[in-house]
Amino acid sequence: MAAGPPDFRLDGRRVLVTGASLGIGRAVALAVAAAGAEVVLAARRRPGLEDVAGLIAAAGGRAAVLPFDAADPAAIRAAVASAGALDGLVNNAGSVTREPFLDVSEAEMDRVLALNVKGATIVAQEVARGMAKTGGGTIVNIASIAGLVGSRNRSLYAATKHAVVGLTKVMALELAPRGIRVNAVCPGLVNTPLAADLMADAAFVAAARARIPLGRILEPADIAGPTVFLLSNASSGITGIAMPVDGGVTAE
Repeated sequence: MAAGPPDFRLDGRRVLVTGASLGIGRAVALAVAAAGAEVVLAARRRPGLEDVAGLIAAAGGRAAVLPFDAADPAAIRAAVASAGALDGLVNNAGSVTREPFLDVSEAEMDRVLALNVKGATIVAQEVARGMAKTGGGTIVNIASIAGLVGSRNRSLYAATKHAVVGLTKVMALELAPRGIRVNAVCPGLVNTPLAADLMADAAFVAAARARIPLGRILEPADIAGPTVFLLSNASSGITGIAMPVDGGVTAE
């Protein structure tokens, strides 16, 4: 009997997306909803989440708003406990820092590590514990190509994203027997509010495009598609990968 077409749909699932109020998280949340899932939208600020929830509802989808600070362990645990059963997680909340290695302050280390590593780990732990009790699920950690290769003047950011990639691989190994698949998406340069200052620099944009084999800076929607794929049954044989979505930068 011939196999059916790949199943890219997420109907009947509940997926938590952190950092869902803007940029990549917003695009992912909209795409997850369009694929049929109920989306639990998380970020620190409620107004931005309500905007995204409104867009999802207007398109006929379903969304719940769950504000919490992804750098606050107690807030994470309380929020995930209140979210109910989850079938998917997009672990996207994070911070960018651009400082030369010799200039990185201890305060900046504490701030970025608290969100990008400790917070991401605790979110994944809490969600995975619930999935293990309900039969499994899928987790996508949003890392960066800075988690795969070096990135000048982003030593701390690169360190945290390398940590996310390593975490993804170990989670995949340990959680596979519990029916949980874990993968990472590693975006290159993406036109988001966090990169607004870079996008306003015409010389930077021209130089960046010249380095990208596809010849363009990515948009958040470019990250959303691969993320939905990794959440869906179409990727049922994939776990433990770190997928670059970078226009070909890391192919060189």
